Amino acid sequence: MNNNIAIVMDLGGTKIKLGLAENGNMLCTKEMDAYSQHGLSVRLPFIQHCIDEMLRQQGIDIHKVFGMGISIPGIVDSKKKKILSIDNKFNDAPQLDLSAWAKQNWNIPIQLENDARCALIGEWQYGKGKGCDNVVIMTIGTGVGSSAVIEGKVLRGKHFQAGCLGGHFTINIHGQRCNCGNYGCVEVEASTWNIARIAKVSKGFAESALAAEDAIDFESIFRCAANGDALAMQLREECINVWSACAVNLIHAYDPEILIVSGGVMRSADYIIPRLQQKVAEYAWTPWGEVKVEKAQNINTAALLGAAYLVYQS
Repeated sequence: MNNNIAIVMDLGGTKIKLGLAENGNMLCTKEMDAYSQHGLSVRLPFIQHCIDEMLRQQGIDIHKVFGMGISIPGIVDSKKKKILSIDNKFNDAPQLDLSAWAKQNWNIPIQLENDARCALIGEWQYGKGKGCDNVVIMTIGTGVGSSAVIEGKVLRGKHFQAGCLGGHFTINIHGQRCNCGNYGCVEVEASTWNIARIAKVSKGFAESALAAEDAIDFESIFRCAANGDALAMQLREECINVWSACAVNLIHAYDPEILIVSGGVMRSADYIIPRLQQKVAEYAWTPWGEVKVEKAQNINTAALLGAAYLVYQS
């Protein structure tokens, strides 16, 4: 195709990533704070300006742009290009007509998809899942996401939520209430949005090095744990157990060849991946053999690449 550029965006709860892609390669990327608690509509003018700047800096005429791919957390109707439900981030998104916004500003069509599904497609087509027909991803960051490819087809389901709610598997029936309304979800037990609260109510917090941290997140927890802090080591182990339970559930549900792990927590991949592999080998019921657990190849750009792929396939 002559017009083979895709404008892509990954609307994360903490950061918004934008980029221009061409045939599976990122030409450029930019990042901005999401301020997702304030909604998406207030960020659209800034996103528009950033996209226009990228096009200008790359010397790309809009007529060479094939379309726009948008990755967003939540349940997405990819046929009608509509966000059906979103959990405590960009809460105004279901009321927005992003197709009309893209048409008004650039006169291009959009492809809209769940963020974990986009990340999976990016890894399946251009990363660790390439060449595999059965792939599952678990993304760990602000929340916990998942998605699956089964026999070479992206799993979506009747209501577009198949495969993408791994973060809301119940792994603790006596657990805390999640943002989704359920109790003991993977997300509420071990994700960025709740880990600081978990740390602060834990016994020994006042004596822990974590009490002196400006931000309690996975970076500080794994760093303090590596330095021998008792509470940080306890929290690190609890998170590994939660993510392992999620991984085993994903394997039992979708029967993949490979489980790819992505998200900001992969800065500690050298510790996390071997532990997850060990626990999957121990607890997953896979009599045929062992599912490979791998760190994503395109940690920062998988969702952007996946969104671009959807544009090219449209």
